[in-house]
Amino acid sequence: MSPSVRNIIAWILQALLAAMFIYGGFSKLMQLDATMKMFGSLGLPGWFGGFIGGAELLGGIGLLVPRTVRPAALGLIVIMLGAVFMHATKIPGGLANGVPAIVALVLLVVVLVLRSRPVPRAL
Repeated sequence: MSPSVRNIIAWILQALLAAMFIYGGFSKLMQLDATMKMFGSLGLPGWFGGFIGGAELLGGIGLLVPRTVRPAALGLIVIMLGAVFMHATKIPGGLANGVPAIVALVLLVVVLVLRSRPVPRAL
């Protein structure tokens, strides 16, 4: 794949993921009481919901800044791994309701791979 095609695909995925995480994080923070209750019902501390909302919001913004794409993607991958785990173990409906988290996780890994630095080849 040529570098320009790789770049275009990466930017499209980054923009879509950024929109999703900015919206999701903003929603969690705007409905903080409900978010804290929901996290509490899962056996997590309520404040963790606000932390995750803020991390999603900042991670989504980070996907749009070239210098912070990789750390943002890594942080969001950790969050999505947690979301998939919670869907598999505690959230009613199981992984069937966790499909968006699984798709986001896979797309974040793709972005991370597309934005990884090429390894120099030996001659």
